[in-house]
Amino acid sequence: MKALHKGLLLGALQLALVTSLGAKLLIDRARLPRVWVHVVPFDPELPLRGRYVRLALEVPALQMTGESASPRASPGRRFGQARLLLQDGQLVAAPAEPGTGLLVELRRSGDVTTVRLAEPVLFFIPEHVRDPSRRGPDEELWVEVTVPKKGIPRPIRLGVKKAGVITPLGLN
Repeated sequence: MKALHKGLLLGALQLALVTSLGAKLLIDRARLPRVWVHVVPFDPELPLRGRYVRLALEVPALQMTGESASPRASPGRRFGQARLLLQDGQLVAAPAEPGTGLLVELRRSGDVTTVRLAEPVLFFIPEHVRDPSRRGPDEELWVEVTVPKKGIPRPIRLGVKKAGVITPLGLN
């Protein structure tokens, strides 16, 4: 086989791999549930090229207690294992067996317990768009996500919640 033929075959194989991954993600987006989730943006630390917003997903917690033995525990912070599920059209965190769920930080504000996923979600944005994480005091940043059976949710689009209404952002 000539070097040109080997190169073309390798290129076709790589194209098939990328296309199959893209097709899987599109099928998952159409098949799996979608939900809006409140997020907290924070500064990215990754040495990736391009612009992106690093988001920590915050969801209500159902009967969660912290694990002080968590490897990421520190004074004043409680971590635990959680599985994400949909309940009444809302993403919630429920307790998971150790080693089977996602690592989450438990946060309590009065009678309300929420969890923040320890693993952030990255949302890539075009270069010419203003940073969507900078919001006014009466606005909250939300993200619409696809919820897979395992793993962290996958972001689809960003939105802003103002006066109880979520408006998707046009980031094109």
